[in-house]
Amino acid sequence: MATATEQQVTGKPSKQVDEVRKYWLECAAAAPGHESLEAARDYGENWQRLTAEPRGVDYIETEAGGVEAMWAVPKGCATDRVILCFHGGGFFSGSMYTHRKLFGHFAKAIGCRALLLNYSRTPEHQFPTQVNEGLAAYKWLLDQGIKANHVAFAGDSAGANLAITTVVLARDKGLPLPAASMPFGGWFDMAGTGESRIYNADKDALFTVQWINDMAGMFVGEKGNPKDPCISPVYADLKGLPPIYLQAGGNEMLLDDSTLLAERARKAGVDVSFDIFPGMQHTFHMAAGRAPESNDAIARYAKWVKPKLGLA
Repeated sequence: MATATEQQVTGKPSKQVDEVRKYWLECAAAAPGHESLEAARDYGENWQRLTAEPRGVDYIETEAGGVEAMWAVPKGCATDRVILCFHGGGFFSGSMYTHRKLFGHFAKAIGCRALLLNYSRTPEHQFPTQVNEGLAAYKWLLDQGIKANHVAFAGDSAGANLAITTVVLARDKGLPLPAASMPFGGWFDMAGTGESRIYNADKDALFTVQWINDMAGMFVGEKGNPKDPCISPVYADLKGLPPIYLQAGGNEMLLDDSTLLAERARKAGVDVSFDIFPGMQHTFHMAAGRAPESNDAIARYAKWVKPKLGLA
């Protein structure tokens, strides 16, 4: 696994993982012109159809620091280690229900509990609501007696953003930091400077530049600054952050968000690993339990994070 440069994970896409591309095409078509927020949000509830049910995992709804949440608890897992998980969906869609099975696979592969946060969505709730809720959930875990170095963060897309910005906020608040962060398909630059938004425009089955900008506007708000470090972590001081392992699909318009974050984190002295999966779509991990590429990506995360949590 590369820690100094990006590792390209090669291979012809499987039939199973191609279902992610097909789903994104359907999702994009569900809201023509991306004018119907509710249509896109409703179609997003079908997201979980991509993911196979992980056997031997129980789900328990709870509240974490005043935020609705759900435990994913694999049979026989370590209960004193936790993956704090943030779902994707452009901040306006997705939920702990759409991502329940995905993070159930993470929890099972790693051998510990996962806590899925059902943070508030845009446009009803704008920044900094979501990152504040992430911090509240993390503080709640610490208050429950879970040690900081027994917690790792994970998240996809917008959730990947929170898996970094919440750590930045925790550091700035003087809290003990988690053991690691595992963002994938990350959306880290609301200013939209990455060139992959252009060179991958014809490969990405979901996004357009306009849609990305519209989602960013709902999150940032009229008075917000897209380069605020807790909005776009590529502009944050990343010194002192715990190890980060990024994964991204080679066909994503957001690919350069991960590339830029990896570069800036390394310059800040952070231990960074970064795998690019050529031919893969945004958050191809959602085909967990069905696609070999998705299973391989999660297995890589599990192998990387287990010793950091003391589970090796």
